[in-house]
Amino acid sequence: MNDTLAGWLQVIALVGALALSYRPLGDYIAHILTTPKHLRAEKIVYKLGGVNGDADQKWSAYLRSVLAFSAVSVLFLYGFLRLQNHLLLSIGMPAVPSPLAFNTAVSFVTNTNWQAYSGEAAMGHLVQMAGLAVQNFVSAAVGIAVVAALIRGFTRNKTDRVGNFWVDLTRIVLRLMLPLAIVFAIVFVASGMIQNFHGVESISTIAGDHQSLTGGPVASQEVIKELGTNGGGFYNANSAHPFENPNAFTNWLEIYLLLVIGFSLPRTFGKMVGDHRQGYAIVAVMAIIWASSVAIITANELHSVSSQAGHLAGGMMEGKEQRFGIWASALFATSTTLTSTGAVNSFHDSFTPGGGGMTIFNMMLGEIAPGGTGSGLYGILILAIIAVFVAGLMVGRTPEYLGKKLGGREMKFASLYILTTPAIVLVGAGLAMALPGERASMLNSGPHGFSEVLYAFTSAGNNNGSAFAGISVNTDWYNTALGLAMAFGRFLPMVFVLALAGSLARQQPVPVTAGTLPTHRPQFVGLLTGVILIVVGLTYFPALALGPLAEGLS
Repeated sequence: MNDTLAGWLQVIALVGALALSYRPLGDYIAHILTTPKHLRAEKIVYKLGGVNGDADQKWSAYLRSVLAFSAVSVLFLYGFLRLQNHLLLSIGMPAVPSPLAFNTAVSFVTNTNWQAYSGEAAMGHLVQMAGLAVQNFVSAAVGIAVVAALIRGFTRNKTDRVGNFWVDLTRIVLRLMLPLAIVFAIVFVASGMIQNFHGVESISTIAGDHQSLTGGPVASQEVIKELGTNGGGFYNANSAHPFENPNAFTNWLEIYLLLVIGFSLPRTFGKMVGDHRQGYAIVAVMAIIWASSVAIITANELHSVSSQAGHLAGGMMEGKEQRFGIWASALFATSTTLTSTGAVNSFHDSFTPGGGGMTIFNMMLGEIAPGGTGSGLYGILILAIIAVFVAGLMVGRTPEYLGKKLGGREMKFASLYILTTPAIVLVGAGLAMALPGERASMLNSGPHGFSEVLYAFTSAGNNNGSAFAGISVNTDWYNTALGLAMAFGRFLPMVFVLALAGSLARQQPVPVTAGTLPTHRPQFVGLLTGVILIVVGLTYFPALALGPLAEGLS
C-alpha cells in the first residue's frame, strides 16, 4: 500500500512539474529561436567560425551544415577515443579498439549513446568530459535546430530560407543547454552525486574484502545525459549506479529532466506558428501515449505471474534496483524509451513480456511522446501531416496543415520519413538472425532471444541507446552494424525533414475556409493518436509477434 501511494505521488509530482514548466520553458526556447539579437559570447563564436550571424540558409545548405558538423564530430571523437591512452586524465585506460571507437563515436554524435563498453573500465576522465559530454550538448542541440527549421517552413512564405544552422546550434547550447545543465548539476552534487577527478581506488568493504571503484566528473555528465535525452552512463550500471543516481529524489529529477524539453517544445511550436492551440493538440497526443505506456508497463510489472517469488515480492522485482522499486522503475523505463534517452535504472531484459514488449513498442513509435530533444517534435509533426492527409482522403479534399497544402512532393518526404527507420530496424534484425556467427552472440534462445536482437536494432535505429542485453554486442559485426543503423537512423530522417521544410517555406499560405480541417480540436488529437498506433502497429506487428507477444502467450 505504501509503495502504491509513493508511486502515485511521484507520478503526480512529475506531471505537475512538467505542466508548470511547459509555458515558461517553451516560450523561452521560442525566444531563443526567433530573436534577432545576438549575445556577445555568440558573436565571438561566429567570428571564430567565420559565420555570418544574420545570414539565412536554404534547406539544402542547412542540411549540408548539419551533415558536415556531424561528420567532423564523428572523426574528432573517433580520434579522441583511439588516442585516449596518450591524453591527460586517462587514469590508465588503454586506447579504445577501432570498431568500438567507431560505434561509440557514431553513437554519441547521433544522440543515441549506445554503449558496448563499461564506462568505468574503458573511458578516461578527459574523454568522458571533452569527448562524450560535449557531444551530449551538441547532438541534442542539432535535434532542436532541425525542428526549428521545420517550424520555419510552416511560418515562412515564398522563400527558400529556413534559418541558419550555426546560429541555431550556438544559441541552443549557450542559452538553453548550458545554463540548465549548470543549475541542475549543482542540485545533483548537493543531493549526493559525485563530482571529482579521482581514479581507480581500492575500497575496503564491511566484509573485509576489497573493491575497486572509479570516481570522476559524474554529476556534470549525468545532467546533460538526461537533459539532452542522451542516456550514455558514466558507469556500466547507468542510472542504477548509486554514484549516478544516489536516492529517490535524484531518480525523480532525472526522469523530469529527460522529459522536460521534449514536453515543452510543443509550446515552442505553437508560439512560433502563432497559434498556441496547435501546441496543446500536439502535447495532448504526447501525454496520452506517455500516460498509457506508464499504465501498461506498471501494471505488467506489478501483476507478474511469472513465478511464486514474483507474487511474494509484490511484482516482478528481478533486475530492479531495490532503492526504487517497481513504480519508479516502470516510470523511468517508460520515459527513457519514449524519448531518445536510453538511460536506465533497471534491467529491461528482466521485465515481464508485456512490460519489456512495451519498451520496444515505445521506441518503435519513433520516440515521439515526447521524444528526443527536437527529434520527437519533428517526428510527431510528420505523423500529423500523415493524419491530415488521411483526413483529406476521407472527405475528398486537398489536405492542408497550418495553411500549407500537402501535395505529392510533401507527402513523398513524409512517407520516406515514416518508412526509413522500420526498414533499418527490420533489415538489421533480420541479418543478425540469418547469420550463424551473430546468432551465436545470443545468450538466450527462442522468442526472448529474438526480442533481445530486435530491441538492439530498434534502439539503434531510433537513436535510443538502451539495451535488453542478453547478447554479446561488443563484436566487430555488431559494432559496425549498429553503428550504421544509428547513423542512417539519425541523418536520413533529417534529410527528409529539411527537404519538407524547404518545400513548405516556398508555398503561398492557403486561407482558412469552412472545409479546412481544424487541427487543434479533440477530434484531431484522436485522429493523430490513431494514425500513430495504426502506422506503427501495421509496420512492426509481425516482428513483435515473433518476440514479446510469443513469449507472453507461452
